[in-house]
Amino acid sequence: MQRLQRLLGGADEHDSPAGPRLLDDAARLWRRVKSFLAAGLIDPSVETEPIELACYALQLPLRQRKLLPGGRLGRTSLKDRAEQAAELLVSQLADDVDETLLDRTTRLLQELPQRAPMLDEARLLADAVNLDDFGLTGLIVQTIHLARQGDGIMQVADGCEKREQYGYWDARLREGFHFEPVRAIARRRLDHARAACNMLREELSEDGP
Repeated sequence: MQRLQRLLGGADEHDSPAGPRLLDDAARLWRRVKSFLAAGLIDPSVETEPIELACYALQLPLRQRKLLPGGRLGRTSLKDRAEQAAELLVSQLADDVDETLLDRTTRLLQELPQRAPMLDEARLLADAVNLDDFGLTGLIVQTIHLARQGDGIMQVADGCEKREQYGYWDARLREGFHFEPVRAIARRRLDHARAACNMLREELSEDGP
């Protein structure tokens, strides 16, 4: 874990200077998973070390970034993120982690993006990761992503509107969660994001047509 924390404290996947973001996000994801475990969503006696290690590995700076037409950076899919996390975990920590723990963690990461993971821990971790896309948290993360590409407030508002038009959030609610209590949290968070988007559009309208 100390080795992982050092890696997360360096430059991120966008070559930004060292800062607390990756380490903070990893710790926040692990706290969320622990709250789901405490709520009894899966057998609380499961081995937690692989889940904690996976939470931190998922934040490791990615080595490859997809480019959209025009050289713009695309969002990394959960599948790509999990696969790269497993590869980085093995390449960076193979000498520091017990082999059994490493195998268990890489299997967890490999199952994470599957539609119906075999491991309960993978299903739980997938819900915890997907929840980050919802609510004000998701809106801020999206804003950061757009800002890195040179976009701004207008593009944030446009993204909010398009997601509603295309039924993006309804589809994510149906397909993005394995546990109904987590889906209920996502619904509440979505209400927060929708309220914020409505206020943003209202403020932008005050600037004139």
